[in-house]
This record gives sequence, C-alpha cells and structure tokens, in this order.
Amino acid sequence: MTLDIADTIYEAAFVPELWSVALQRLAELSTSAGTALFVFSDGKPTRGRALDNQRDELEAFLLSDTLPFSASVQNVCRAQPASFVDFDSLLTVEEKENDPAQIRYRSMGIGSHTGTTIPMPSGELVIFVQQRSSASGPYGAQDYENLNRARPHLARASLIGARLGLERAHSAVASMEAMGFPAAVLSDNGRVRATNALFDGSTAVFHNTAFGGLAVAHREANWLLQQAIQATRGRHEPLVRSIPIPSQDDRPPLIIHLLPLRRAAQDIFASGDIMLVATPLGASTLVPSPTLLTGLFDLTPAEAKLATSLARGQTIKAAANEQGIQVSTARYYLEKVFQKTGTHQQSELVALLKNAQPSG
Repeated sequence: MTLDIADTIYEAAFVPELWSVALQRLAELSTSAGTALFVFSDGKPTRGRALDNQRDELEAFLLSDTLPFSASVQNVCRAQPASFVDFDSLLTVEEKENDPAQIRYRSMGIGSHTGTTIPMPSGELVIFVQQRSSASGPYGAQDYENLNRARPHLARASLIGARLGLERAHSAVASMEAMGFPAAVLSDNGRVRATNALFDGSTAVFHNTAFGGLAVAHREANWLLQQAIQATRGRHEPLVRSIPIPSQDDRPPLIIHLLPLRRAAQDIFASGDIMLVATPLGASTLVPSPTLLTGLFDLTPAEAKLATSLARGQTIKAAANEQGIQVSTARYYLEKVFQKTGTHQQSELVALLKNAQPSG
C-alpha cells in the first residue's frame, strides 16, 4: 500500500467529502467493483457512503426494511472481525442460499465480499465492505494483505471523524454558555453527547436517565421532549420544538428549544444531532407580541394572534370576532396552541404567555 492512499484516508477524516476518493482508492487497491462504508448503531438509522456508481444501491440498502437485518449484516456485526475477512465464510450454506442480501447481490452479478469492522467508543460499529464481480473471482492472499495494511489507517480515520463530531458538539454548547444559556447536544436517539456548565447546574430541571439519556423533571414537558426526539430521529417534523417548563419554587419558568444540527450530508460520523437550549423567562404583566410567540412556540401567525388576544383577557368568541373567523376555527387554533405550548386550558395558557418575556 502506497503512502498516498493512507494520506487520502486521513484527509477524509477531516474533510468528509473525500471519503468517496478514499473508497475509490480502496477499490483500486483490491481490484474491487464496489466499496462502501457503513455506520451501524442500536436504535439509530444506518448511515453509509459508497462509490458514486453505487449510489442507487446504497440508497436501496439504507431504505430497505430487510437488507440491514439480513444474515450477512447480522453475522458480521456479531463476529466483528478485526481484519478483512471473507464475508461468505461467516454464512452457513442455507444462509448463502436464502439470505435476501445474498440473493440480491447474485442477481446484480456480485460475487465475493470482504470487509472489516471497527468498534467506536460511542458504541457504534463502522464496517468497510469490498465487493467483486462474479467474473473476477474471489479475493486472494495479496488482496487481503493490502487491505489489512490499510485497516489501521481506516480505524484511526474513523475514530478521528467520530472525535471531530464530538468536538463540534462541545463547541456548540460552549457557544451557548457564552451567551448565558444552558445547552446540551443530543444524538438523534436522545443520548447526551455534550453539555455546558449551565446545563450541568440545572439538576432541578434536567435528569440523566439510563444509557446516557435525558429527561425533564416536569412530567408534561418531558413527554413533549421525548416525542420531539422521536420525531427528529425519524426525520419527521416534531409536534413541538419549543417546550415550556413552568416555574417551581424559586426557579423562573423556562422554555427549552430543540434545534436539529444537520451536518454536511457527507459526514456520516456526526449526523442528526439535536441542540437543546434552555431560555429563562421573566415574569411580566405585558402581553408578548405575536412575533415573539411565533418564535418561541412555533405558532403560525393565526395561532399567535389568537393566543395574544386571549392573553389580553378576551374571550375566544371576542378573539374570533376580532380576527374575522368562526368560533369553531378559533377553537381549532386554540387546540393547536395547547399542543404546541404543552398547556391544557386557557387559564394555564394565559399564565404561561404572561411569563413569555425572555429575561435579560
């Protein structure tokens, strides 16, 4: 293996867009028709990169309900080979015949598979896979020697990529601390990746849970938080992105905001993180503007206008008349406002809105 291949692998660790170049060099190193990189993790979607000519096949794999759970993948994840090995050697005769992944590959003219696994400290498993066409025959001893020379570089580059993602998370929460906001970065399965000192000091509000998870002490707010994390994990629009937490004892009310941290599409080691920022609210007799409510609670303009009218003491009928809408429409808006603010009745909503002036 020449030095420039190792250099390309390390460059990819710092510039994710270069993984496609590194994978191409690996394919050339082993005379492979295909090369791919996958990141597997419990409870998270599989992420991957492949050669440009395999883009459609990669997308089909990542979106499939069966291929990531095929015997081929499961056996490799269990075995976690510390060198490049023949994947077929990990399959029984029956699995080779009936495994959906094997059937699909044979239909595409793909023959031998080799690959290796690299466990990450975060619990994720990185898998590099090489594929040859049936006409090219199996991988030989020289191919395995070349690939295993590259493996330490692949392992270090993968660890660097994962570490850089964590450093970006720490930098993000440090920036929030400089602005006076408690903040944390969560993975898209809800595990805490980084926190700042202000967040760590908010033990009356935020609680650590099993397996590195996070919960909010207020029951209703915690339900909304877990629902939002689940929606973000599934790449769906969450019902709530801004979650109110009522005041308790000497602690003022808070609003916690969830912001998706979408990294570059090429960065498979740090994708899908969630920034959680807590903003304290100051008690006020003033009614917040519709614009402020829109920003704090993701209300639509019509919902924010209705909420503002109710906070001024109007009845829902009077608020509907003011906006020129039917009372039934106003009640529909009110239900949406309840959902987005985590409240259940008008008095609770009005009390929250009267506090919705960011303290400064």
